[in-house]
Amino acid sequence: MNPSFKVGILGATGAVGQKFVELLDGHPWFTITALAASERSAGKPYREAARWIGSRPIPEAIADMAVVEATPDLDCDFVFSGLDASVAGSLERQFAEAGYPVISNARNYRMEETVPLLIPEVNPDHTALIERQQWPQGGFIVTNPNCSTVGLVCALRPLHDAFGVAKVQVTTLQALSGAGYPGVASLDALGNVVPYIGGEEDKLATEPRKLLGTLADGRVVPSDIVVSAQCTRVPVLEGHLECVSVKFEQPATPAQVREVLTSFRSPIAALNLPTAPERFLQVFDEPDFPQPRRHSELGGGMTVAVGRIRPCEVLDVKFVVLSHNTIRGAAGGAILNAELLVQQGYLTQRDAATVATV
Repeated sequence: MNPSFKVGILGATGAVGQKFVELLDGHPWFTITALAASERSAGKPYREAARWIGSRPIPEAIADMAVVEATPDLDCDFVFSGLDASVAGSLERQFAEAGYPVISNARNYRMEETVPLLIPEVNPDHTALIERQQWPQGGFIVTNPNCSTVGLVCALRPLHDAFGVAKVQVTTLQALSGAGYPGVASLDALGNVVPYIGGEEDKLATEPRKLLGTLADGRVVPSDIVVSAQCTRVPVLEGHLECVSVKFEQPATPAQVREVLTSFRSPIAALNLPTAPERFLQVFDEPDFPQPRRHSELGGGMTVAVGRIRPCEVLDVKFVVLSHNTIRGAAGGAILNAELLVQQGYLTQRDAATVATV
């Protein structure tokens, strides 16, 4: 019998919140029972409160559900947070203090020492950090990385295990959807490349060190990996493409890199998590693959594509990585995090009587 959980979505009317709604429609384990947003949206049917931007219609079971204010008295076992960072810090804290597990897409708690920064195929053991969190009544926070970090680290994990990754140079070509909605102004986006995304390069420099770090004595010892990043916004709707050059600690040829990526077995493969793709990494040999338009949706948007593996004249090996920024890099990644937490026993059904009043 499948597990069954009631879930709430914080920031349900925003771009990430809408992606949660879309991806959770028909989920075998999780049923949406609370759509939370600002006081301005509270009381309205979801179809009126949300300016829907999804490619599919609003799920019928959700369209007429009343939006509620994001206060920690929701009828759910845990919450997904699609909140903007400007409000996520205080609201996520309130929910954790009230005993809710918070599965967050926001950046606010990613680098906190006791908060897992999680990609299930990369560092599933880091969920043990939850046990060091001091929230009352079983509350905790788990985060997923920045969307541009996700694709890079998914490709680096097998290579770090095999050869040790010392240095990385990465240039990102990031989709417009990564800026939310309405996002980048059309006159800035069309026929143009914007060579700056605020805060993005700092995240790419710091988050991989935690993700590829080692859990020891209840703490993550960061990896020594050094990442130099340049981030750009390009006129593509979905899919972050990244041009990566790597310096290894041990000698590695492009052929060896390809073999390691192709043969990598996800550490969660045997768990059969509903959102986990059949193929975590897909390696292409075609000289012009991967491409956002053609390959972002692989594995339901959860497969990370790698191609153009070649010698690097400056470092050791270079390649191109593609990941779906709003699925693997945001809502889909958070849902997979929650599925792993169910299997590890960190998410359980809550008695409504345990909810604290704040």
